[in-house]
Amino acid sequence: MDTATKERYKKINFAAWLGIVINIVLALVKGIVGVFANSRALIADAVHSAADVVTSFAVLIGVRAAELPPDKDHPYGHGKAESITAIIVSVLLFMVGLEIAMSTFGDIGSENPVPQMIALYVIIISIIIKELLFRYKLHLGRKYNSEAIITDAWHHRSDAYSSIAAMAGIIASLLGAHFGIAWLMYGDMFAGILVAVLVMVMAFKLGKDAVHNALDHVLHDEDTVEMKQNVRKVVGVYHIDEFHAREHGHYVIVDIKIGVDPTISVREGHDIAKNVKAVLMEEERVRNVLVHVNPLDEVEDETGVNEQ
Repeated sequence: MDTATKERYKKINFAAWLGIVINIVLALVKGIVGVFANSRALIADAVHSAADVVTSFAVLIGVRAAELPPDKDHPYGHGKAESITAIIVSVLLFMVGLEIAMSTFGDIGSENPVPQMIALYVIIISIIIKELLFRYKLHLGRKYNSEAIITDAWHHRSDAYSSIAAMAGIIASLLGAHFGIAWLMYGDMFAGILVAVLVMVMAFKLGKDAVHNALDHVLHDEDTVEMKQNVRKVVGVYHIDEFHAREHGHYVIVDIKIGVDPTISVREGHDIAKNVKAVLMEEERVRNVLVHVNPLDEVEDETGVNEQ
């Protein structure tokens, strides 16, 4: 494991543990206060934070697996472990949202106690903390191209959104009790359902993106312009016949076919391929390059100008 990879793992590992510790504290505080303050919305939000603990552990495991070196069974490395982790996180998140919705919906029509003011204070603090966590992890995930950390960052943002919904419900219930408006007193309970819907929507979006990236997604043409330009500068490369940069978690595997002079020796063709690989490996995201050498019937560059 090189220095850059070690630094990446260290930063991501710290972010994952930070999320775990903060979510444990938030889940406990919101759960305890939710029970004693009679707030269904805060209890639902506590369940969401508890789910964050589980998913953060999943992220931690996925990132650690993704950094394992290539082996006989996995010659391209374990980068897709992060995509798989992101899918697991999304499924868990969706299931939690569904459980919250079903539980809260089933209680509609039952006794509806008004939450106490302390529930509002706790939810405001939770929103601030989760938004800060979101911004920190999103920055880190983009910097180190970690799909799992980016997914976890949006998980924190969804938690902040759910806390905002819970806050609105608590405020509505408090106002309803203060002014004697009966239907407003159900705000806390309906906020619990809204929290669940927000959780499920976010889970679906994240899961969809993770599945897309797990299915050998290739970089778009506009993202590979510089890499192709560098290949064309290699002496002996007359044409790029095919170029695919496959995302493999946080890194990229490049498959390239190049056209060379058909009259050169096998050794010369091999040396050209080695130079192409060396140039592409200078890219930070590229972890491995597979080069196939094709002979050209007529040696010409990509503009059609004959080089013979």
